[in-house]
Amino acid sequence: MTARSPSRPAQTPHRPAPPGRAISRRLSALSTTTVAPAGTSQHELTEEIEEIKRYEDFTTIDWVQDAAREQLRRRTRRKHNAGVFELKGSLGWRRRLEETYDAGQAWIVVTLVGAAIGLNAGFLNIITEWLSDIKLGYCTTAFYLNENFCCWGDEKGCPEWHRWSSFWIFNYFLYLLFSTVFALASASLVKSFAPYAAGSGISEIKCIIAGFVMKGFLGFWTLLIKSICLPLAIASGLSVGKEGPSVHYAVCTGNVISRFFGKYKRNAAKTREILSACAAAGVAVAFGSPIGGVLFSLEEMSSYFPLKTMWRSYFCALVATAVLAAMNPFWTGQLVMFEVRYDRSWHFFEIIFFISIGIFGGLYGAFVMKWNLRAQAFRKKYLTKYAILEATLLAAGTAILCFPNMFLRIDMTESMEILFLECEAGRDYDGLCEVKNRWRMALSLAFATIMRTFLVIISYGCKVPAGIFVPSMAVGASFGRLVGILVQALHEAFPHAKFFAACQPDVACITPGTYAFLGAAAALSGIMHITVSVVVIMFELTGALTYILPTMIVVGVTKAVSERFGKGGIADRMIWFNGFPFLDNKEEHTFGVPVSQVMTSEVTSLPSSGLTLKAVEQVMAQNKYQGFPVIEDRTSKILIGYIGRTELQYAIDRTKKESFVASNAKCFFTQPSASALQTPSAAAPPVTFDAIEDASGQQSVDFSRFIDPVPLAVHPRLPLETVMELFKKMGPRVILVEYRGRLAGLVTVKDCLKYQFKVEAQETSTHDPALEIRQEKLWGHLNHAADWVADKVLSVSGGRIKLGGGRGSSFLESRPEDPRDQFSPILASSRHEILEGTEDIDQGVELQARS
Repeated sequence: MTARSPSRPAQTPHRPAPPGRAISRRLSALSTTTVAPAGTSQHELTEEIEEIKRYEDFTTIDWVQDAAREQLRRRTRRKHNAGVFELKGSLGWRRRLEETYDAGQAWIVVTLVGAAIGLNAGFLNIITEWLSDIKLGYCTTAFYLNENFCCWGDEKGCPEWHRWSSFWIFNYFLYLLFSTVFALASASLVKSFAPYAAGSGISEIKCIIAGFVMKGFLGFWTLLIKSICLPLAIASGLSVGKEGPSVHYAVCTGNVISRFFGKYKRNAAKTREILSACAAAGVAVAFGSPIGGVLFSLEEMSSYFPLKTMWRSYFCALVATAVLAAMNPFWTGQLVMFEVRYDRSWHFFEIIFFISIGIFGGLYGAFVMKWNLRAQAFRKKYLTKYAILEATLLAAGTAILCFPNMFLRIDMTESMEILFLECEAGRDYDGLCEVKNRWRMALSLAFATIMRTFLVIISYGCKVPAGIFVPSMAVGASFGRLVGILVQALHEAFPHAKFFAACQPDVACITPGTYAFLGAAAALSGIMHITVSVVVIMFELTGALTYILPTMIVVGVTKAVSERFGKGGIADRMIWFNGFPFLDNKEEHTFGVPVSQVMTSEVTSLPSSGLTLKAVEQVMAQNKYQGFPVIEDRTSKILIGYIGRTELQYAIDRTKKESFVASNAKCFFTQPSASALQTPSAAAPPVTFDAIEDASGQQSVDFSRFIDPVPLAVHPRLPLETVMELFKKMGPRVILVEYRGRLAGLVTVKDCLKYQFKVEAQETSTHDPALEIRQEKLWGHLNHAADWVADKVLSVSGGRIKLGGGRGSSFLESRPEDPRDQFSPILASSRHEILEGTEDIDQGVELQARS
């Protein structure tokens, strides 16, 4: 382990506990370490430094310092507003209004964000339904209407809705053409304007809420492109969903709107509250489940979720859902298409079948996660340059495979709506409820389950907006409906068996639609490893109190089965795959080692005095660390404090700009003598030539006001588990290790993660040479197939159409512009940019600034 790796402060994702004694001491030290120059307060300096820090990409917010800065801001504002209610006249009223506005900013932002999310969700639902139906036909009365609106009130179709042709093969061709064009447009827009708009976004949002900075991921362009491309990706027929991307565009909305308010622009902790609330609203509009959205944000998204954040999340989800209900995008009063109501009860003998559905959900989640990660690794290794081509071919292949099957041909939400319905009151879809078609339907559902599972594995992760919630629910629904049909057939074959004694005569005993509903819950729980929020979401979808217990049983069995194959759902696995520094507070570890075995003892530190300004600049130029411990001298190593890289660079630039200090001036990180030169203020008086001559002779600079005099420090014998809990609950960037006042080393989240994966690698080896050989063979076959197609097209066209002139120059080839592609899974034996502290080295990737 090199000195470079741990000297960079930890990429810490977790938010702090309420500020305690250490933070109070830090605030006291910040305000009393040095006397501020005229015209400059500690609060103003902090604001200037934080404005610079906002543009540092792939770094981690130090929640301990952020809490200290917020306390300082509040104290400064209290002083500023002291006696405001005693003021008379217009000045007093203005000050009162300012104070009231500052206090109510949170509710204004939450209301605006919730309304914007609801409006966006309503428009996306309408556009998605029209694009999905236009592949199959068009409305003669109004081309902009989908089939449901065109044939309003007629569930079996109407003359106004026309298929494109009476020839099946021509409809097949148009279906394939529309799917390919939609996928091509979506992938092209993502690649050209907002690479971060690809994928689901839930994994990255978990890290961002925890404190990891990814510039542009929540920006305006990402929001715009995600909103445009999401309907195109869904309508293309790819086995991707809109529920995960709904969380992403909801959080983008919150980030963009909150930037117009000063409180959220300058404070990361306040912004995090809004992002958590937006995540809840995103799930709420996706499933029509405001309470389920709040629980999802609590269970899956946020590592720190106080009561205040819960209340704001609830209010934001409420506003978003109310706006969506007011828009009524489906003209049915439903918030989502697959919302159903059940009026039949269930029987206790069905628990056996419910348990089998729960087992399927756990096995499905484990199977899909294992093979999807392998597909992601293959995609990152071989297909990064062919993102547009990959998405286009996937859509074309999906259309070819899905069009012949009645359950795969239509949109997944519409498919779930059909599978959830009870077989009564004339409700039917292509003979689904007819007894004579039972076995044909069973085979069709089995094929749909297998094929959809395969398509989910290869489609999730391609460079279009892609979620995995609804595809997984569609798989579970088709399997559940299959089980329900088989149980119904079993009951009809043996109606008088004791096993079915609870069934009443002349009354339908088995409802296959409820099995589909439970199958969807099982698959969703299996792929995400969430429980309580799934139960509440499914309850809000159906409104059936009687099915809460079966849902809890199914989800509990799914959770138990899935935990046997590993911890964490697909979002957590993607965090590991992308190599983001994230300590999950749901994990428990027992290492049995002190922090001294994990820390780095070779630390680049700065002595409190004796270094010249040129020497300090050389240290910063030679290293890319995010901060440096300050010690009394290199011999005693008595710990004085800690200074961040941004603070130090800011102090140096400001000194050189305004004081004209010589490069051999001595730098002091503790309070020097009274004759030392202090770092100048932003409001310094004009400089004359005489002042330049006098300043050039000054030989010392005071940086003491920029250090943190009370950094978080622990004893070398403190257990590593306790240190990891400090990182999770308090969220510092770095924890120093001191022994009897002397600096012994430091530890970061990177060090903890490297040790964790080293231990896990010793227990279970993840390197599989045979897998790499198979991937090479698959890539070779794909290359040969591409060459064959290119040669055939060239031959048939008489040389007029040339597909790239080779595999490397296709017009669909693209540069790997997604910054996430530069990262790799965290392995103990491999070099990794974030863990090695090299993620801020310029790799030629242009990132968009956060809007």
